[in-house]
Amino acid sequence: MRNTAKITTAVLAAGALTLGLSACGSDKDAASDTSGPLVVAASPVPHAEILNFVKDNLAEKAGLDLEVKEFTDYVTPNTATEDGSVGANFFQTQPYLDDFNKKNGTHIVSVVDVHLEPLGLYSHKVKKADELKSGATIAIPNDTVNEGRALQLLAANGLLTLKDGVGTSATPADITDNPKKLTFKELEAAQTPRSLDDVDAAVVNGNYAIEADLKPAKDALVLEEAKDNPNSNLLAVKEGQEDDPRVKKLADLLTSPEVKKYIEDTYAGSVLPSF
Repeated sequence: MRNTAKITTAVLAAGALTLGLSACGSDKDAASDTSGPLVVAASPVPHAEILNFVKDNLAEKAGLDLEVKEFTDYVTPNTATEDGSVGANFFQTQPYLDDFNKKNGTHIVSVVDVHLEPLGLYSHKVKKADELKSGATIAIPNDTVNEGRALQLLAANGLLTLKDGVGTSATPADITDNPKKLTFKELEAAQTPRSLDDVDAAVVNGNYAIEADLKPAKDALVLEEAKDNPNSNLLAVKEGQEDDPRVKKLADLLTSPEVKKYIEDTYAGSVLPSF
């Protein structure tokens, strides 16, 4: 049996924003004892799945004791890494990490890029993006970076125009031209696929799309391009833990030929290796 703890957002909501509290409910600092297991916080899909592939197939031979803890939100894995409840995390992009550190005073750093989850536009009501009617409502993630990515995706596909230079900090206020008069429903990223019956379309992160049985490579009306994309998902640790031998072993395994093949075979283009 895999040693994987599933922790719901509801249970952790109260503690997620408080750096001083242990997100995993343990007084032990998982990052302090490099002789013990490396505890890694991860989103369930595909991050925990990839980690569990490593755990089940590669870790023992490499001499790595790996423990995977699943989280369903985009806050707790970082606060848990900051306070030492876990030794590393695997769920986020560099732009998101930079924004999180800036806003929360955390000290988390990237170790290695692993994969890209293309952001996509999905709909239960139209088959093509240009079929969206005037005044259509689009659900988009409400966190800073993913909202910006969502709007950049729509802009790249001719649905709107944004101010020059706004990048992933874009918000609906930065829209300069909106020919279809689209309106936006800002939701927690995990909620966007669940909104598809209530809105005309939704921009959904790759991991949440897969969890919702959407196939990004097949079902998305439009999808982020992988080439030169800065939004690869990465293994991260608290600053100062980069040289932990367990972290180095995991970084090597996550960028191994075996993991590359696993990603390609398992996700069929919905998740793309970044190495």
